[in-house]
Amino acid sequence: MVMNGFSLTRRQTLAGLTASTALTLGGCSTTSGPSALRQMTIAPDEWLDQVAFGMLQYEPERATALGVDTGEYAPLRSKLEDQSIEGQREYAAYLRWVVTQMEGLDESGLTPDQQTSFQVVRSAFATAAEGFDLPYGDVAVGSWRNAPYVVIQNVGSYLDMPRFMDSTHPLQTGEDAEAYLRRLQQFPAVLMGELERMESARAMGVVPPDFLLDKAIAQMERTLADAQSGELFVAQMKTNLEKSGLPLRLAAMADQYVRFPIAVALEAQLKELKTQRAMAKSNAGMWAQPGGEEWYAWALKASTTTTLSPDEIHEQGLEELDALHARMDPILRDIGYDSGSVGERMQALSRDPRYQFAQGDAGRAEIMAFIKGRIDWITAQMPRAFNTLVEPNVEVRRLPLAEEPGAPGAYGGAGSKDGTIPARMWINLRTTDLHRKYDLADLTYHESIPGHAWEGEFSNRLPLIRSILAFNAFSEGWALYAEQLADELGAYDDFQVGRLGYLQSLAFRACRLVVDTGLHHKRWTREQGRQFFVERNGSKPEEVASEVDRYCSWPGQACGYKIGHSQIVDQRERAKRAMGDAYDFKGFNTAVVLGGNAPLDVMEKTVTRYIANAG
Repeated sequence: MVMNGFSLTRRQTLAGLTASTALTLGGCSTTSGPSALRQMTIAPDEWLDQVAFGMLQYEPERATALGVDTGEYAPLRSKLEDQSIEGQREYAAYLRWVVTQMEGLDESGLTPDQQTSFQVVRSAFATAAEGFDLPYGDVAVGSWRNAPYVVIQNVGSYLDMPRFMDSTHPLQTGEDAEAYLRRLQQFPAVLMGELERMESARAMGVVPPDFLLDKAIAQMERTLADAQSGELFVAQMKTNLEKSGLPLRLAAMADQYVRFPIAVALEAQLKELKTQRAMAKSNAGMWAQPGGEEWYAWALKASTTTTLSPDEIHEQGLEELDALHARMDPILRDIGYDSGSVGERMQALSRDPRYQFAQGDAGRAEIMAFIKGRIDWITAQMPRAFNTLVEPNVEVRRLPLAEEPGAPGAYGGAGSKDGTIPARMWINLRTTDLHRKYDLADLTYHESIPGHAWEGEFSNRLPLIRSILAFNAFSEGWALYAEQLADELGAYDDFQVGRLGYLQSLAFRACRLVVDTGLHHKRWTREQGRQFFVERNGSKPEEVASEVDRYCSWPGQACGYKIGHSQIVDQRERAKRAMGDAYDFKGFNTAVVLGGNAPLDVMEKTVTRYIANAG
């Protein structure tokens, strides 16, 4: 296959690229071998940019989310990822080709930041290529949502595209609207590409658990009904067109695509889901799928960026859970909850009406106001925790109704690289009973500031490829560390019940280590996973029902959180021991966040440089 990803730019391809200002990577430009980096001279940062735009050719939606689909890259705004088997093979071939270019590279001539970027690219692309080598599943390149099932209750374009087109694709100019319509024209092919992969997996004997299929079928039926009624895409498009003063006839054109070709493709996917449902069993874990043990081992590697085994992760979860409960016990006793296990007492606390939000829309409004207050408070504390500051514009939005049944309590992320799309915290409000006044503050710090939205703003200042590539263990580990920072900055000094919520959050993530490995490696049932959360940690049954189902469709992803957090804390302790009185709280936090989203071993090297330079 001819790899032409770099031809997206108007520059020459690597095979012929020279520049008077370029560096000779590895100091061996005349060395024979397959690597263009070892044969040619090219500026490292320019090479990284070309790798990034080569990648965006295969995931053009990311170019829009980052705000880089402009100028010579404007055609990306009209494209969607090729979800067919052949399209995914081509993407995998591109990743392997890039890794080959880096073989034998001597990094001594690179700056520390460039070394980190090259290490990040090598790790992300090599791990993703291993995932593409597996016979089924959906691989997230430099992202977090690896899934064995291409379409299920929280995976698939039937969910992703409506949210993306509503909240991310711009509709401010005629060119934006034209690109919007072109993407809608391509959407049926995207759905059919996924269908091809669904059918291929079923032919191998890969069928999702029945309880996941029941959720997916219900959600697909809802999406299909919206398409057939002309609501899907069109209703929100009309609103956006009116805001921008664009002609509403464009929405009428969109309506034609949605009611027929898109609806037909959705019907085909729904039929396949129902075919799978007739064959499905209730086994929750990957152990029950063909090649499931190998798939799960890769998923753990991708999610944690470590080589920890399922048994090692399981035991770490149990140990950390006991340690966290030992911290929660005296607080519970101090507020009058002194009978029963920590889990039982936290269940009793969750039933305390003082910490519940009102039901219905009144409670939803109360939750949104609460979140805003917490964001305002923590933003004001950031100068006490970092030497370098950013100003993320955080928008809090309710999850789309169709997504809420299969989604977690909340999630968040940074805005676009150019600042036109704000950072967002998406909150699940299908019922206000998902949240409590003692745990919502902590959730807010995790998803917004100084968690995902804050860290993402720093990543957006790095070279483009670093803004694209994210690692679950660092992303989620940092967000948990952000919860810890909020506590250390005094978030709960006058509200110790809130500290219980924070500690329960950490304990919840320790439970994830136990439950995820329990489901996929130790052959736990879905109910065993749910009961572990409820009985051992006092988690709300309503919350963990979707949580456990999420682990079944995203194997390994839940393990990245606590593994990442524990390793960031371990690195902080290492810095304290090595630096003594020279250790600085703000300096450490700044060094880690400026180092950017990276595999945990690369993050360790960032801390090593911080220790050496500060000394």
